[in-house]
Amino acid sequence: MGFFDRIFNTDIPLEDQPVMKFGRYSDAYKSEEQYAHWDKSLQLFDQKTYTEAYEHFFQYLYNEDEENVSWEHKEGVLEFDILQGSKVIRGSVDEKFIRVETKVAQIKAPGVGFMRRLVEKNYDLKYSRFALDKENHIVLVFTSFLIDCSPYKLYYALKELSTQADKIDDLLLDEFDVLKAVDSDCITEIDASQKEVKYQFIVTEIRKVLTYLEQNNIIVNEYPGGVAYLLLNLCYKMDCLTRPEGFMMESLERIHRIYFAKSTKKTVERNMTLVKEFRKLLERSKEDYFKEMYDVSATFGITTSVEQSKVTSFIAGEIHNMDWYKENGHPEVSLAVPGYIIGYCMFNYAVPKPIRDYFILYYQIIEYDYFADLGFTTGYVQENELDAKSIKKAIGIISKRHRKEFPSLDPNTRNLEYRDRQSFAKSFLLMIHQLNLNSSVS
Repeated sequence: MGFFDRIFNTDIPLEDQPVMKFGRYSDAYKSEEQYAHWDKSLQLFDQKTYTEAYEHFFQYLYNEDEENVSWEHKEGVLEFDILQGSKVIRGSVDEKFIRVETKVAQIKAPGVGFMRRLVEKNYDLKYSRFALDKENHIVLVFTSFLIDCSPYKLYYALKELSTQADKIDDLLLDEFDVLKAVDSDCITEIDASQKEVKYQFIVTEIRKVLTYLEQNNIIVNEYPGGVAYLLLNLCYKMDCLTRPEGFMMESLERIHRIYFAKSTKKTVERNMTLVKEFRKLLERSKEDYFKEMYDVSATFGITTSVEQSKVTSFIAGEIHNMDWYKENGHPEVSLAVPGYIIGYCMFNYAVPKPIRDYFILYYQIIEYDYFADLGFTTGYVQENELDAKSIKKAIGIISKRHRKEFPSLDPNTRNLEYRDRQSFAKSFLLMIHQLNLNSSVS
């Protein structure tokens, strides 16, 4: 089954639905065939059959939906390309040596600022290093003798090089005018109308939360935890649904880091800092947002693979916090709690595949207007009321899709509540909490 069949959670023909991705890419979802290639790569490396070992390694990395890795032999040298966001990583393997390189940007004029930034960055890197080539390109390079470059080392080296290059190129170009973009052929431009919908969603959602905080002093002054739910839900929701690049992606990651950093600052102080960060996003022009909106393929994810128990314990620890806010007339904060739970998991973790699909379905239901503006016709909301029949049908489709791998997967939809979004959100997460993802039928 293809990528988009897994994402859209609907039996409406694929050609009737927009083609787009949601959530952070993860390389944790490997097939049995891919794991077999990994084992073969380790075996061949131990036998010092390096080139063949790396070919199996690239088979392990290859994602059919992303078409992210290619390789070929040229005059006794194994050459390969890896796609990671806006960067193309190119490498070669000869009889003794492996060299991997990606171009980050081209220097149009000398500058101290970006050079200092790269020198500082080099200090933090474990496998790769920033350098300059003969054409004044800033490049990120990894080199090693084959005998020292096991598949384990190669994986982590490539992951560091790829993710760092993909992250820093837009940031450098946004900050330093003396730099020029290079190697942007792997970027796929998205339709202007889709950019407009995403942009309007971003600014509207930020303004909605900030306006709510300005008009509800009781929440701001007496319930800083509720404010945090609103702000973090906003952060994670935008990350998942708009898949930002460049400045905005870094801004959302900074918001996450600020709130969870170990410090003596109280929640009120952290909230104030987060509000300032969101105001900065509102100050950006539409053009700045548009130039960072594009589709890319990826090879390495930055989320951590977790078991079901990690997700269920997080749900159990947070979900009942929404009750007080609902009972005391703060429905916006109440709905932010399940949004925070799902958003935090999607932002930080590669959750089990069925749960990921259910989380995306949650967004399609709760943020129905946004998906409708993008062109989705799922029918989960009819005349501003949740449609139980369509929602149950979508849940069943997801279950059937994953039942081969998880034969005990049989979500209990009987306890879902549809009278309002808060009740539905809580009952939906409790349904996920009770899922049986055992690999055998119980």
